[in-house]
Amino acid sequence: MSTLSITTIQTNLQWENKAANLRMLENKINAIEEKTEIIVLPEMFSTGFSMQPQLLAEAMDGETINWMKEVSANNKVIITGSVIIKDDDKYFNRLIWMLPNGQFGYYDKHHLFIYGDEHSYYTSGNRRLIASVKGWKINLQICYDLRFPVWARQQSTTNEPEYDVLIYVANWPDKRIHAWKTLLCARAIENQCFVIGVNRIGDDGNKIYHSGNSLIIDPLGQVLYYMANEEDVFTITLEKEKLEEVRTKFPFWKDADRFNIQL
Repeated sequence: MSTLSITTIQTNLQWENKAANLRMLENKINAIEEKTEIIVLPEMFSTGFSMQPQLLAEAMDGETINWMKEVSANNKVIITGSVIIKDDDKYFNRLIWMLPNGQFGYYDKHHLFIYGDEHSYYTSGNRRLIASVKGWKINLQICYDLRFPVWARQQSTTNEPEYDVLIYVANWPDKRIHAWKTLLCARAIENQCFVIGVNRIGDDGNKIYHSGNSLIIDPLGQVLYYMANEEDVFTITLEKEKLEEVRTKFPFWKDADRFNIQL
């Protein structure tokens, strides 16, 4: 069966300094020696979790999107992470799914972090993005979305699960890291999928410390990778056969409640 190689980049981010962050990330990506097909960057990887979109937002043909196109093409990999985007006179915390051929999809963060006043500056998205790679289906979400299980729940109306991998990119503070770790495991177990959570480390411009705690979790909730408080670039190869074994032996997904999300 199919395999999928994914690289996570847990790193510090220079506050609101696009040039420094893009240069740093390009160096890390170019240094990856393992074969990989997808590279996952943190939330707002070019700026940090900033509430100044009027100063930092870019159009969809802006500096960071063009950087993603170039680096993705040069390294022949898919790159994903979220960026501050201005579109139709609105600001979005937008996850970009960039393919090596320059085509891309995007997902606008649905659950805006009211505790951090994100809702005052950004517009909520109203649709999910499930990408397809080599027969794998990948559900892409952002940080605070993790606290809302219905938004991630398998919603398939067919005879098979809707997706195989669930990815969260984040700037999740250390003071609430227990929730991050617990909920990532819960999402894996309840959706019978691989879950990947990529968080930043270091202090942001508001002196809020981030400890990383990036995780990769299998469909039974077992941790395959975990790293805290250090910068790290990690590559893992997921096996579709192991996913199918779990779903066949424990076909809990077939008994899930059917529902529709009202937006």
